Amino acid sequence: MNIFWEIVLAALLLTGSFFLLMGGVGLVKLSEFFRRLHAPTKASTLGVGCVLAASVGYHLFIDSDPQPRELLITAFLFITAPISAHLMSKAALSLRMDERPQLPGRSDEDTHVPPRPDGGDESF
Repeated sequence: MNIFWEIVLAALLLTGSFFLLMGGVGLVKLSEFFRRLHAPTKASTLGVGCVLAASVGYHLFIDSDPQPRELLITAFLFITAPISAHLMSKAALSLRMDERPQLPGRSDEDTHVPPRPDGGDESF
């Protein structure tokens, strides 16, 4: 395999790893549901896409049999991740997640969510 293609595949793997890491960090560190939903669906989709593109490129350049599983994984990932994120956000909007009580240790200034208009406390 040419050194140029090895560098391209290594760059794809490093880029994919970076985006997967950022998706995981975003899921853990972000404060609100909608922010936590955005990080893993966007960043992880791009990260897994880069890793799968590197896998396809590797198999292409070592002259192995064509493996359709990488292409199927990519197709299913790009179809299911946005749909599941959309359905979770629609469910959260219908449950009015922005009106729920805040997590302990979080203030309203941190999350920019106005207090409940009725001033009541809702127990789960």
